[in-house]
Amino acid sequence: MEFLAGGRAEVRITRADVGKRVSVRRLTGDREGGAAFTDAVGVLTSWDEGVLSITRRSGECVRIAESSLVAAKVVPEARPRRKVPSAGARELQEVAARGWPATETERLGEWTLRASEGFTRRGNSVLPLGDPGMPLDSALERIAQWYAARGLPPVITVATGRPDADDALAAELERRGWAAEAHTRVLISALAPLADTDADTARVTLSREPGDAWTALYNRTGDAGGPTPTAWRVLTGGPSVWFATVRGEDGGTAAIGRLVVDGRWAGFAAIEVAPDERRQGLASLVMAALAERALDEGASAAYLQVETDNAGALALYERLGFTDHHGYHYRRALPGGR
Repeated sequence: MEFLAGGRAEVRITRADVGKRVSVRRLTGDREGGAAFTDAVGVLTSWDEGVLSITRRSGECVRIAESSLVAAKVVPEARPRRKVPSAGARELQEVAARGWPATETERLGEWTLRASEGFTRRGNSVLPLGDPGMPLDSALERIAQWYAARGLPPVITVATGRPDADDALAAELERRGWAAEAHTRVLISALAPLADTDADTARVTLSREPGDAWTALYNRTGDAGGPTPTAWRVLTGGPSVWFATVRGEDGGTAAIGRLVVDGRWAGFAAIEVAPDERRQGLASLVMAALAERALDEGASAAYLQVETDNAGALALYERLGFTDHHGYHYRRALPGGR
């Protein structure tokens, strides 16, 4: 939420905003005995004698003492629901690669060899867009040598399910004994509906870098002390990157998310909720806050990547309106393969 960016809570509404849709946070507990807060979203229907009246979409009217306000802002009118732009697999592969940039790359024809000291498969695999500029077996030999020099296994990302995808390459690698792993679905959606919800995003703090609270929940850095310098470069790399954090009532980290905006595309990743905070709508809340930011930066479509065995995440994103675009998986060279 904008008025909580950087940890600052501000009241940004006045009596002149009567008739507008607003989001407010009020103090409902004793500050000395342990503050408690309640959020409300709706139309500010009156502000008289120190009392605000807010009418929710359900028709319920909430009366709030002006003295209890902690934070408030006008919520922009719902943005129009726009259709997802048509796109090929190659466009989304290029966008996703820019949104999760490897720390070291080298070109092999139109292919890109990527390495990031082992941090995530995406950052340590070949992106085969087009022609490698040599026969496939020669290219695979070069790839094996390049990754061996970095102490990494040779892995190729293979997109499938679209005319401009790599189904033919997948078949050739299969024939040569390269094992398939980590099958993943790429989902897309119009962006506006993700933000146009009743969710009150006041609890969500957005920042340009992943702070300690964010990294406390993100468990993929491989380092208990926080992200390594390489992991940090990957996480913060991209055209316009934002990190979302939600605190729990106990002060711990309840939920996180990552957003990268690249032209018309908004890429969502690292949407995670603490185990004891689940089933409270926090993942959708994080998505809504990040979608608001992406719309402000001019994006109109959303994408994300989910492994096919993550049933819970797939169900959530399908409820939010995401649909399949294409799939991809990784091909790893095994001993004895050609």
